[in-house]
Amino acid sequence: MTLRLFVLALCLPALAACDSGVVVDAAGAVATAQGETFTPRVVTREDIPPDIHEDSWARLPRIARESLDADGQRAYDVIVHPDSRYATGLRGPIGMWMYSPPMAEHLFPASTYLRFGADGNRDQRLAELAILTAARALDSQYEWSAHEPLGLSAGLEAEIIDLLRWDTPLAEAGELPGLNEPERTLIRVVRELIREPKLSRDAFEAAQRIFGNQGLMDIAGLIGHYTTVNYTLKAFDVQRPPGSRLTLPPRP
Repeated sequence: MTLRLFVLALCLPALAACDSGVVVDAAGAVATAQGETFTPRVVTREDIPPDIHEDSWARLPRIARESLDADGQRAYDVIVHPDSRYATGLRGPIGMWMYSPPMAEHLFPASTYLRFGADGNRDQRLAELAILTAARALDSQYEWSAHEPLGLSAGLEAEIIDLLRWDTPLAEAGELPGLNEPERTLIRVVRELIREPKLSRDAFEAAQRIFGNQGLMDIAGLIGHYTTVNYTLKAFDVQRPPGSRLTLPPRP
């Protein structure tokens, strides 16, 4: 896969059952071919800490546009407008960004590019693969539970999602549908970026060959973005709202 394919073609609340190894029983427990099991849990109001605001599900309330000055309203309108994925209003970690309007104004367009590409033409299957790999490496329940359905909708194979869910080493993955050299390289790069002092030479050269220099920079940028999102979630204790399913098990 060339840079052009990555850049021009590369950010269901129920779990998918998979004939080749993922089984969901009547109680919702998930079992894999390797024997690991866990039961996804639905968030209840009793799970929400007492310092959380219900309008934002975070430690600070959701900001109203009319409470901002002219510069703040300009930043708000960069995020919330009819063509935005936040057309219905601020929510989640991006809502907390508005407590620093200049930061939000600069970061939101970058986040949109990193996830969706310059013209909305990034390959969402690969983007969601990178995001889910990062969510597992960061142990981010919020991001994993939000993006697992998006990964499935983008065509990411349930077997690959299960590989990431259990943080299975690539050397133990075996042959899985859709897990080819680009996918293996992307998983390796993301895991190393988060866990190692630097990207190994082998991983760098493989990613450079497959995705090109700009593609590799976009991967690094996408993972940097989701690290920022993770710190936002942690700082403001952003919660998945009641009724959400939490689908990331504890680290093996």
